[in-house]
Amino acid sequence: MAGARVSLTALDGLPLIKAGDDLASLLAEALRCAGIAPANGDIVVVAQKIVSKAEGRAVALADVKPSPRALAVAADVRKDPRLVELILAESNEIIRQAPDVLIVEHRRGFVMANAGVDQSNVDADGAHALLLPVDADASAATLKARLDRAFGVDFGIVINDSFGRPWRKGVVGVAIGAAGVPALVSMVGRPDLVGRKMRVTEVAFADELAAAASLVMGQSDEGRAAVHLRGARHEGAASAAATLLRPKETDLFR
Repeated sequence: MAGARVSLTALDGLPLIKAGDDLASLLAEALRCAGIAPANGDIVVVAQKIVSKAEGRAVALADVKPSPRALAVAADVRKDPRLVELILAESNEIIRQAPDVLIVEHRRGFVMANAGVDQSNVDADGAHALLLPVDADASAATLKARLDRAFGVDFGIVINDSFGRPWRKGVVGVAIGAAGVPALVSMVGRPDLVGRKMRVTEVAFADELAAAASLVMGQSDEGRAAVHLRGARHEGAASAAATLLRPKETDLFR
């Protein structure tokens, strides 16, 4: 999918995002301040946290009353019962639980730790937790429409988050929302270098974009929450990040 040269540029200068901020306008201004003249096919990768903050997804833990089930799970996994209550409310089911580990199926279908409920980079005193966007694909579509109008070009938008992997250490950026890019690209039927046709290969294009942008964003106090990406060719019809989710009935490990 990528061209011979791909460039990634952090959009510095974004303010600390708060509920109700016009994120699309702030991203447009950040593009201008970076001296970027947007072109068709450009992609903006946006960190989940600033989308959630702008959409008012921060929850005050003081307002959360743990249920009996949350109290029981919290005792087992050694987590704050209020956080566990939020995790359960955001989940379809618990996949695995153990001390310090709570893996769930998020209500949007993601299998992930803690349903994405997080306290990092939210506030210094830990008084709030941040939930994922209600519908990250819809959030991406809204940002795309606004940026397309602002610059008169056809953008791709990816909303990324950091996920762990079951069989590998460490986190990596993945796409939880996408618009204007083919999230999943089938290579089935294409020839390889020696002419053999591929039979099963699919490329998680939106995840590759998300991971590349994460290299520029960083994972701690860098404060780089959006990245402009140029040079990744778009092949195939645009699709939502939801197309990346493996159906439960084909998941050999569930």
